[in-house]
Amino acid sequence: MTSNIDKEKKQSTESGLRKGLTSYGDKGFSLFLRKAFIKGAGYTNSALDRPVIGIINTGSAYNPCHGNMPQLIEAVKRGVMLAGGLPMDFPTISIHESFAAPTSMYLRNLMSMDTEEMLRAQPMDAVVMIGGCDKTVPAQMMGAASAGLPAIQLITGSMLTGSHRSERVGACTDCRRYWGKFRAGEIDEVEKDEVNDQLVASVGTCSVMGTASTMACISEALGMTVPGGATPPAVTADRIRIAEETGTRAVQMAKDGLTIDKVLTADAFENAMRVLLAIGGSTNGIVHLAAIAGRMGLEIDLDALDKMGDETPVLVDLKPSGDHYMENFHDAGGITTLLRELKPLLKLDAMTVTGRTLGEEIDAAPPSFKQDVVRKFDNPIYPRGSIAVLHGNLAPGAAIIKQSAANEKLMEHEGRAVVFENSEDLANRIDSPDLDVTADDILVLKNIGPKGAPGMPEAGYIPIPMKLARAGVKDIVRISDGRMSGTAFGTIVLHVTPEAAVGGPLAFVHNGDRIRLSVKNREISLLVSDEELAKRAKENPVIEPTAERGYLKLFLDTVTQADKGVDFDFLRAVKIVGKTPKR
Repeated sequence: MTSNIDKEKKQSTESGLRKGLTSYGDKGFSLFLRKAFIKGAGYTNSALDRPVIGIINTGSAYNPCHGNMPQLIEAVKRGVMLAGGLPMDFPTISIHESFAAPTSMYLRNLMSMDTEEMLRAQPMDAVVMIGGCDKTVPAQMMGAASAGLPAIQLITGSMLTGSHRSERVGACTDCRRYWGKFRAGEIDEVEKDEVNDQLVASVGTCSVMGTASTMACISEALGMTVPGGATPPAVTADRIRIAEETGTRAVQMAKDGLTIDKVLTADAFENAMRVLLAIGGSTNGIVHLAAIAGRMGLEIDLDALDKMGDETPVLVDLKPSGDHYMENFHDAGGITTLLRELKPLLKLDAMTVTGRTLGEEIDAAPPSFKQDVVRKFDNPIYPRGSIAVLHGNLAPGAAIIKQSAANEKLMEHEGRAVVFENSEDLANRIDSPDLDVTADDILVLKNIGPKGAPGMPEAGYIPIPMKLARAGVKDIVRISDGRMSGTAFGTIVLHVTPEAAVGGPLAFVHNGDRIRLSVKNREISLLVSDEELAKRAKENPVIEPTAERGYLKLFLDTVTQADKGVDFDFLRAVKIVGKTPKR
């Protein structure tokens, strides 16, 4: 008698159109019917006998970051067919950062579920995942990690930069910079509208080291893209050539059985974290890496990541930590130039989608050349890793700060808490002339964590109060349980865990409390006794957010905290097998 396990093993060895047959109680009829319908699109038996390569189409009129999707799909198909495969593109959810309410992070897990189930449901021997905007790439890798088939990432690419009154500008660090000028009264309405036309000069993702660029670089560091896949701008011929090469590579991955678990190893995640620190990457990268790793049965060791920062300086001169843009990084040789500089610190035996190790790819890359975007190890942009992990009674489960984009003078600071209970409270009071605040105070925003918002929005970049901005204040210490865009800058403590909405200590901070930030000591402390905090918790117990139905109920019932990637608990691997990086 054949067991269910034997049946699953037999099905896993089937390929092409025979893979994952719909059940009609008759296997032969299932294939017969499938062929009949696909032939309605004009396919021949010869085409249908080839390895099937799925291509995820995340094009959307709401998503200009993916505006080059038609050209990319055409190029991928060309690569697949040149290699003897059958390309089949199909749609999934597309999420754009500034068009998704309440926040794109709220929908990332839904996109990962869509991706995973479509990979399982439809016959394909490998998949090319095309994504670019902040949450699409992690969602795709999360879904593919759970589905387990050969998968390769294709990044849509960054936008070109624009020009405003002879100054080069690009989204979205310059968006925030000019909006700050407008709030401070340094530019008028006319100039604000003028620069708005120039900040996004083409389709593609943000041209600075925001979350999209960070995830592109991380994807290549993980070994999930072809070499050079992270940095070509969206509208260039280089990007199209990468797409063709990606399609060709997907066919070989299918033939070789190079499944995603052979690429997304503990060593690969360690390499990705090393690159995250060296590029001055978005703090969001930690959350997304934690989520992807969780699908592979791994947990991110935040303290080990922090220790990596002691030996990993910021080497890439890109905004917001530096001065350049992604197109300059590409012209400087892209990730390969950085990997060559980091080589002594990397896990070189990590496998990549090419079937070669990361070390082999670095050795096979074109020779280095003179450039000024990727610094030498002894001449960094910032002497330590871009991200520091903080602990203390305010964040028992940790918090993070992007120290490379912070004010050195504020990273050792004690101040009075000015508290906002939620985003609505912030919006109502931040610009009030009656707000009791000075530049020495610390702004605290509660209830913007995974459950509190919900969806952990990028509201952690709390604006400088209008009265201070107009007095010339450019930075102030800010603390929240939310996130910050990778395009932002400032002395901002994020991802405070546990969040306020589940009863974390942040929930019980009062106006006037003293808070101490010491990045040197990796400390974030509320200078209130344990007894007083316990008293406050008893007097005002936190009631966790709930919902009666729908996706919101699913989200609130199952979402994890920031240190676990804000994934749904039931989507993580059934068994956690280890931590990364290894201490």
